[in-house]
Amino acid sequence: MSKFASRKDIETIEAEAEWEDRDVAKTMYEFVAAAANKHGDRNAFSFQLMSGPQDPAETLTWNDLRGKSVQAANMFRALGVGENDVVAYLMPNATETVVTLLGGMIAGISNPINPLLEAEQIGSILRETNAKVLVTLKSFPKTEVAQKAAEAVKLAPNVETVLEVDLVRYLTPPKSWLARLVRPKNPVSHKARVLNFNTELAKHPSDKLAFEDSKVDRVAAYFHTGGTTGMPKVAQHKYSGMIYNGWLGERLLFTHEDVVICPLPLFHVFAVHPILMSTIASGAHVVFPTPAGYRGEGVFDNFWKLVERWQVTFMITVPTAISALMQRPVDADISTLRTAFSGSAPLPVELYRRFEEASGVTIVEGYGLTEATCLVSCNPPSGEKKIGSVGIPFPHTEVKILQATPDGPVEAPQDEVGEICLYNPGVNPGSTYTEADKNHDLFHHDIYLRTGDLGRLDEDGYLWITGRAKDLIIRGGHNIDPAEIEEALSGHPAVGFVGAIGQPDAHSGEIPCAYVELVEDASVSTEELLEYCKTHVHERAAWPKYIEIIDELPKTAVGKVFKPDLRKMAIKRIYDAALSKAKVNAKVVEVIESKKRGLVAQITSKTDATETDISKALSMYTRPWEWFVEDES
Repeated sequence: MSKFASRKDIETIEAEAEWEDRDVAKTMYEFVAAAANKHGDRNAFSFQLMSGPQDPAETLTWNDLRGKSVQAANMFRALGVGENDVVAYLMPNATETVVTLLGGMIAGISNPINPLLEAEQIGSILRETNAKVLVTLKSFPKTEVAQKAAEAVKLAPNVETVLEVDLVRYLTPPKSWLARLVRPKNPVSHKARVLNFNTELAKHPSDKLAFEDSKVDRVAAYFHTGGTTGMPKVAQHKYSGMIYNGWLGERLLFTHEDVVICPLPLFHVFAVHPILMSTIASGAHVVFPTPAGYRGEGVFDNFWKLVERWQVTFMITVPTAISALMQRPVDADISTLRTAFSGSAPLPVELYRRFEEASGVTIVEGYGLTEATCLVSCNPPSGEKKIGSVGIPFPHTEVKILQATPDGPVEAPQDEVGEICLYNPGVNPGSTYTEADKNHDLFHHDIYLRTGDLGRLDEDGYLWITGRAKDLIIRGGHNIDPAEIEEALSGHPAVGFVGAIGQPDAHSGEIPCAYVELVEDASVSTEELLEYCKTHVHERAAWPKYIEIIDELPKTAVGKVFKPDLRKMAIKRIYDAALSKAKVNAKVVEVIESKKRGLVAQITSKTDATETDISKALSMYTRPWEWFVEDES
């Protein structure tokens, strides 16, 4: 592992060789095989179904992981999967999830799908990627994954084979007997054949590939986005970008002596590229507790005990998880733990300080995105960690801060805000998304990926994210960064998380509002929070005009506040109030997202309210509306 304390260390690493000249694996099979050849019987991967520190766990060595990955690749090829065919998986975390991911990329293209999506969205992704095989759960208590999968496959006739993983195999009697007895029914109406994953896997050799490995760089994974937009897009990832992420982890973060706990989902790039690929490159041991990770029953209560059990040195986390952990005591020996890596969303300064004070563990904040095959930058583990920044760009990653001008984009001066644009081996110019239309206007100078994030680079080369270009609140032409409101409210001791957005306004187009989730057992009124903002939000125009306290903010699987849902809530609230004030007997049934029109309010009326009445009541608002027509089928 190389020293990483400053920008100078990055420049030293870059001076060794160009990325294209580095001696790294070219394919996923070579990558996994190299780890097995080097680390053999050392522990590679562990999974435990339940969160207790004494609960059973399954561990694979590096030799085991290579064998299982080869076996899966051979199985997929026998099912008709070629290099350009897709193996999708709709799975929580499990040993089979990792085996499917790696085996799918060796045989063809792996396509992880978020099990929290609705069946219609899952079916849409399966059609978009033209998946031939779907790996999913067999019906199991307390989860609807199998039922969603059956509905989704009905909507995706391209899926020929469904391979089911039965989690009962992780249980021992009497729990295994009970699980079989209470297994939910799963009526299947699709035409794909349904097979048992492990039964089929056992039919194939694990000692060598039954086909010739691809010797060229190629697309080997499709990851759908699901962060700050409501409509998922599918990004294409090549071997080279994934192996680059692994190489970064091995050079700068992990060694074969590290044990990494990662309670994040294996359908998201954070868990797959920076973590799993880095453990393959370094030989570190990665632990995945429970199928649902941090969302799993008892994980937060048992987390520190799990660190003690596995002798964890490196924990992977997100701000929502850190907030939950800070509401529990450190009740175990965590002396082995050196570092916490936090990503997916900005970490409030106060939360950063509380965590380090309680645990004695240093937090390293990083930055990445699906469109760049993830990693972009992080605070140096052995150097200055600037709280609030996402650190220094990694070797072979070029970050530019570009500002729009009438003559085209120009580079911003030091410390001035612009759009973060970048190029590295994980960027795929012109072919980022599977849908060609979505690649239009995605690059500056045909090279630099436009992230949609606003940020700046300081004098030491540290990158600071100041907001999302599309998240700006535009109040009467005045741009307001919601991060300023969120950072201020996060400093209130009763506040756990904040999502600030622009709500529709008849006068200014948008005005700031905020939705707040409180710390457990805390109490505060909205009036107190509004007054707090007048002291702590320094720009008067950014003071929220409305604050609502809700039990839990909508979030993505990796802890980002899901702002489309907040915008929908605000539109419904404002439009219903406007209709009521105008004495129009109508209401918003739902706010939907249209690809062409953005967020659209669907309105219904059981009386004689007319289109003219509604148009007049909502005439001062910019968000479109339409009649809601009930499906009478």
